[in-house]
Amino acid sequence: MRFVDTDILLYAVSTAAEEQSRSGIALSLLEADDLALSVHVLEEFYVQATRVGKPDRLTHDQAASLIESFLRFPVQEVTVALMNAALTAKARFRISYWDAAIIEAARCLGCSTVLSEA
Repeated sequence: MRFVDTDILLYAVSTAAEEQSRSGIALSLLEADDLALSVHVLEEFYVQATRVGKPDRLTHDQAASLIESFLRFPVQEVTVALMNAALTAKARFRISYWDAAIIEAARCLGCSTVLSEA
């Protein structure tokens, strides 16, 4: 299993000319059947994709429909156990809490790879 970070989802829906190459790669990645996500990733996707001022902003209905389609993949819920594991990973590896939460969600789902821009 491979875990998909938010930026992959955002590139997949981007219409920005300067992101065409990344968009194509992201769309190809999302055709795979070995992907997983987390609730946090889906929440962040919604917020960023519908953000006021974003040139290629999605409507609420468009973003909600895409999120519904992303539910074809396994989705890790945010739990107290996940939060505590992320807090531990943050301190241990000296990374941001949000990066640690992504890593721990991926681990919970048995993913061996995190697909991300970073």
